[in-house]
Amino acid sequence: MSIWGKVIGGAAGFALGGPLGALLGALAGHAVDKIRAIDTIEADAVRDDVEGTRKIAFTIGVIVLGAKMAKVDGVVSEREIKAFREVFHVPPDEIKNVARVFNLAKRDARGFEPYARQIAGLFEPGSPVLEELLASLFHIAKADGRLHDAEIAYLKEVARIFGFEEFAFERIRAQHTGEASGDPYTVLGIAPDADDETVKKTYRDLMRENHPDRLMAQGLPQEFIEIANEKVAAINAAYDRIRKHRGMK
Repeated sequence: MSIWGKVIGGAAGFALGGPLGALLGALAGHAVDKIRAIDTIEADAVRDDVEGTRKIAFTIGVIVLGAKMAKVDGVVSEREIKAFREVFHVPPDEIKNVARVFNLAKRDARGFEPYARQIAGLFEPGSPVLEELLASLFHIAKADGRLHDAEIAYLKEVARIFGFEEFAFERIRAQHTGEASGDPYTVLGIAPDADDETVKKTYRDLMRENHPDRLMAQGLPQEFIEIANEKVAAINAAYDRIRKHRGMK
């Protein structure tokens, strides 16, 4: 079963609990009072399939946090919808169901913070998988041709909840928006005066951390791998520019 089928199935809500579980439960027609609070998630259920739970949380997180972001600038453009469908490979027969999750999240009175905190709690602070979730949100936000100030502020706060410092946020932003295409050092997250060995080590570390197999083992669904590949391409391009400029071998 694809990740979308697992999400729409609703049973995952009972393993997740919290606001994400409540949303999935509502989608599946379960009574809200059956959904456990986030601080009482049943440990055994999570331990049975940690990777699967993380993948479901990642997927529903993209939808929910994307919906909350849409409320920030007040509109959802056709380009944003197209970006979501194309990059995240939503099967045609699941589009209506994904739209239901999106609309439920938009109507939900809670802010985005409880959702972001629950997702963050399933991963290590600053996890590469959380970085990919941020990247997914950047991809949706930039689909209409520009990043609005309100969207940037929203993404900064999500990043903070996920455990990213401001410098890390700027690196992620540079990798996925092209705004810092003139500064490859920002893409790698290092200072321009870093020595050659630091540049090489940083590049190797980033490539290892962002290898698709490694990310999927940590909870990134296969359906979202194109975003990871996009980042790897940006890292490679930045390193090549620095290497050529410095005459590094």
